[in-house]
Amino acid sequence: MKGALHERIRSDFEGRILRGELAPGDRLPIEQELMGHYGCSRMTVNKALSALAAAGLIDRRKKAGTFVARPKVHSMVLDVPDIGAQVRERGQAYAYQSVRHIARAADAGDAEERLLAGRGRLLQVDGLHLADGAPLGIEYRLVSLTAVPDMAQADLESEAPGGWLLRHVPWTEAQTRISAVAASGEAARLLAVAAGSPCLSIERWTWRGTERITYVRQIFPADAYDMIARFGPGAAPG
Repeated sequence: MKGALHERIRSDFEGRILRGELAPGDRLPIEQELMGHYGCSRMTVNKALSALAAAGLIDRRKKAGTFVARPKVHSMVLDVPDIGAQVRERGQAYAYQSVRHIARAADAGDAEERLLAGRGRLLQVDGLHLADGAPLGIEYRLVSLTAVPDMAQADLESEAPGGWLLRHVPWTEAQTRISAVAASGEAARLLAVAAGSPCLSIERWTWRGTERITYVRQIFPADAYDMIARFGPGAAPG
């Protein structure tokens, strides 16, 4: 193959990743092994790996090694996304796994839960989003059964509640809070990450007019999800 050697190395690994021979999370050979295989310097290997990282195909982790990157799911910050649709748009298989599904009263000591419940009860629906069988994000959701009584009869064991709500309940206003958190407890276990791993936390409240519909908190491993917004006069949609 003609061309610079670092381009050949980059092309070799890019092809193996795109063909599925190397799956997300697979570890690449260490630099010394690549140097021996290709008969080149560390600088040449580093140049190839840097190009793969810049293209979003690999993650280089200090003291841990180099791994095939997990495809990120993208969301517009000001939108209320359908995670299942986003995953399928990435060409991945989507699945939802129910973790908890109960109707209950609002916590008397939680003012936000009382406001959401109104005069009725809450539906608590917690679950795990999966992409190609791997954990993508854990979701903790509360829905007002006063605002959405039909949801009590919905099949939410395999269908994500967010997708159901988007199809059945129009919303007029949403508020989103984004923060960085460390995985712990149930979230770390379900996401199959080490306790303390960096994660993205997204909290969202939605209304229909003055009526509160739902509150949700979603937690994603830091390398699995990102949010994009474009601001400014005349800015075109992303």
